[in-house]
Amino acid sequence: MGARWTLCFLAASLVSAQTSNPFATDAREIDVGRATFRIYCSPCHGIHGQGNRGPDLTLGIDSLGRNDQELYDVIANGIPGTEMPASAPPRMTSDSIWRVVAYLRSIGQQTPASLPGDPQAGEKIFWGKGQCGACHRAGSRGGRTGPDLSVVGRSRTAAYLRESVISPDSQITAGYGGVTIVTRGGEKVSGVARNIDNFSVQVMDAGENLHSFLRSELQSVEKESRSLMPPGYDKALSPKELADLLSYLARLGREEAQ
Repeated sequence: MGARWTLCFLAASLVSAQTSNPFATDAREIDVGRATFRIYCSPCHGIHGQGNRGPDLTLGIDSLGRNDQELYDVIANGIPGTEMPASAPPRMTSDSIWRVVAYLRSIGQQTPASLPGDPQAGEKIFWGKGQCGACHRAGSRGGRTGPDLSVVGRSRTAAYLRESVISPDSQITAGYGGVTIVTRGGEKVSGVARNIDNFSVQVMDAGENLHSFLRSELQSVEKESRSLMPPGYDKALSPKELADLLSYLARLGREEAQ
């Protein structure tokens, strides 16, 4: 397994030394890249690249792929610690990866969408009235029970952000689903499922305490189909406050990328 990965990584690295995309302006090859994307990438990023479990790739701004070379390397080598797998040969040929890069560049917007709202006022709502920072990080501040939002503005569309705020059950980020476990001794722990496999369960509770159990120690493991984030921010916040909050979220991470 290790030898195979080494060979794949070397193959990807050798090809990625070619810093310019040979298919960047070839419409026919870009269309082939679109078909390849739909086979390998759409389950996570959506059939049009607008995001699902994975980030929206139509925004055109990504710190891991600001040029074709970096984007090639991300696709070829994956991103450790995430659901993004390596697609280096033999999974995909180097030419196929370059075609996917060309397709992604063709659908990417070069400038962020203009949103109504005041991001400075939205930042105050995030840390204040909205209490978003109790569960989410933004930069060096915030909680860990919810997804890190430090760069969410360059990986999610405004429409996705709005839906996540007002209807959090519609899209639950992988690794942040709710779970309640009961041990054989009767102890009950509820929180975010950090990891669940055939042998163990790790749960982070509301106090950010991490609990780890062997399956043999548990009486039951009940996964929640709902997000732990409370719904109804469109009612708790005024229309202006909601617009301000979304404006702030949409800008998180954009300045660094630009």
